[in-house]
Amino acid sequence: MNELKYILKRAFSLDADTASHEEIKNRIISGGQVTGTNMCILICAILIASVGLNTGSAAVIIGAMLISPLMGSLLAMAFGVASANKVQLLRNIYGFIVQFTISILVSTIYFLLSPINEPTAELLARTQPTFYDVIIATAGGFAGIIGNTRKDKANNIIPGVAIATALMPPVCTCGYSIAHGEWEMLCGAAYLFIVNCYFILTSAVVILDLLKIPKIGQVNEKQWKRLKHAIIRNTIIILIPSIFFTFLMISDK
Repeated sequence: MNELKYILKRAFSLDADTASHEEIKNRIISGGQVTGTNMCILICAILIASVGLNTGSAAVIIGAMLISPLMGSLLAMAFGVASANKVQLLRNIYGFIVQFTISILVSTIYFLLSPINEPTAELLARTQPTFYDVIIATAGGFAGIIGNTRKDKANNIIPGVAIATALMPPVCTCGYSIAHGEWEMLCGAAYLFIVNCYFILTSAVVILDLLKIPKIGQVNEKQWKRLKHAIIRNTIIILIPSIFFTFLMISDK
């Protein structure tokens, strides 16, 4: 029994090829910086995703997912939480809010100007999140942060995670909903975006904590317990609608 536990522990250990804490920090923080380059790429990703959603082209939407810089901001936020660095965390939250706001504005303007007004299947697919989306976001978050913390950055993992978790399409669907006054669609797309962001962020925090990322701020046991309780509470609150939508989806089949 002990031998089996040892084999399993070695098989799933993340320690063997983990990069140094300093390298992980530099890599993740740089990926979450809101620079001129990232903002230009973000606008390109928004336009590509909006066109793909508007015309029903899955291939174009995938292209937008691959170049979107939103994932980098989420992982940087997770590092801020795991390292108890409030200054870094607030900086990344601010940057993410800026990126999100620009994404909504640009996509809304596009859909206001577009001559195609009918919602495509690709748009409608982003308005009914289920528990399966929670699983995808959680697994994607784990894979994304594990790939970013290896000695040799797993570049083959990151594109797959970007496609699977799909942060950009729900935001652009929100833009379509605002442009056409489709408030029910807006709620569904916004909820999908929240699910993806929250579970990617939470998964990344868990892995970074397991890797024992050094904490900058002074955090006592009581504060960590309070944080863990808040995470559990928020997880339950966010999960409830997805479970309800899953039951609806299954009952319709």
